[in-house]
Amino acid sequence: MSKPFVTRLTSARIPTIHGNFQLCYYSNSQDQKEHLALYMGNLANETDVLVRLHSECFTGDVLGSRRCDCGEQLDQALQLIAENGSGVLVYLRQEGRGIGLLQKLRAYNLQDEGHDTVDANLLLGHGADERSYSIAARILEDLGVSSVLLMTNNPAKMAALEAEGIRVAARIPLEASINQDNASYLQTKVQRMQHILPLNPTPKSSVKR
Repeated sequence: MSKPFVTRLTSARIPTIHGNFQLCYYSNSQDQKEHLALYMGNLANETDVLVRLHSECFTGDVLGSRRCDCGEQLDQALQLIAENGSGVLVYLRQEGRGIGLLQKLRAYNLQDEGHDTVDANLLLGHGADERSYSIAARILEDLGVSSVLLMTNNPAKMAALEAEGIRVAARIPLEASINQDNASYLQTKVQRMQHILPLNPTPKSSVKR
């Protein structure tokens, strides 16, 4: 299967509570989705760039849902990039680990009936995780990024990026707070999806080069 290609259609300055970023809008040859990159600093002159590959989560990112850790991870990643003075957040339009918002909401209903997040996806006829990071790698290449400090708890994401030709120099954990609505979800991530999380996650992380 050939690699997709991306085209940066435009970019604009986006002032946020964490500082001024540039938001890049990309088209691509793989799907009709609007993938984005939010970056700070002069990336072309850097090695081991601080990077977050963040898959869209409307419920967590926009509504502040406590069922997942996505919203907290998004905020932590932007804060760490700002503190570091440079970095990239690639925002991938692959809601619900790639199954879309409609199916994610149906999966939530199955979770409320007692199924975990993996089995809920499987019961709906999907894979446990259908996301791809090929477009993310092409976006990083367009920004001049070839090696990264990857903000993630997911070893599969690291392996996928390496397979796409982007060197992962180190992993930076993003640990969200635990509450009664996401505790079993986080436990399933550790037990069934091999995410790296401590028993008592803390809300903040730090950059270690």
